[in-house]
Amino acid sequence: MADDGAENPGWRLAKGLRGGLRGLMAAAVDAVYPPVCAGCGRLTGQHRGVCPACWATLRLIERPYCEVLGLPFSHDLGAGILSADAIANPPVFERLRSAAIHDGIAKALVHGLKYRDRTDLAVMMAQWMIRASDGTVAACDAIVPVPLHAFRLFGRKFNQSAELARAIARSSGKPYLATVLIRHRRTAQQVGLGASQRAENVRGAFSVTEDGRAALFGKRIVLVDDVYTTGATVSAATRALKRAGAGDVTVLTFARAMSGLI
Repeated sequence: MADDGAENPGWRLAKGLRGGLRGLMAAAVDAVYPPVCAGCGRLTGQHRGVCPACWATLRLIERPYCEVLGLPFSHDLGAGILSADAIANPPVFERLRSAAIHDGIAKALVHGLKYRDRTDLAVMMAQWMIRASDGTVAACDAIVPVPLHAFRLFGRKFNQSAELARAIARSSGKPYLATVLIRHRRTAQQVGLGASQRAENVRGAFSVTEDGRAALFGKRIVLVDDVYTTGATVSAATRALKRAGAGDVTVLTFARAMSGLI
């Protein structure tokens, strides 16, 4: 049977008025906050976009790449090929995926989100991360952010990894487990530390709550962070997730550092 509302002229008029009102509100917002490039601030045709000049600096990570570490190869070596580092030093997580190399506009977006309180960038960045996840977001059971220590969270006001994870979960419809993983030990800033120093700095820094163990047991988890550098932080976090019973952990970051690319 046809929906009687669809045939009602008053219903159609009300629907048209609501649509027109939304259009006027959007136009008013654009007049006050015009759509600008997320990188340089130039005017663009739509919100949550970048201008052609900034887009040209974006180095998206595309296949071919190492199936485990996501390291891009200079040429296609065939399906399932692993990098030398993945073979010699297998990570504790199952796979790593990142959207872009950490330079140009990608670096600017990370810094904007992390240091300039541009939490509005998280939605756009999350879309690129979902695309880069190689289907792991669609296949996972839950999204978990790399947490900040409570003291640092108080000082920074928000956790950039949590903003990205929340946006990914909302867009994909996957459960967002914001509090199962905690950073119970305050650590020094990782910036400026070498690989071994970074690993020692975050050793044993993470744990899973009692309630979190039930939520994680046997589950496929996507662990979200903003940037992958040496892997020390996400490796320490993955160990905590695995000890709690997580069955499969994919690390998903917006960007990854240049070191180690082949």
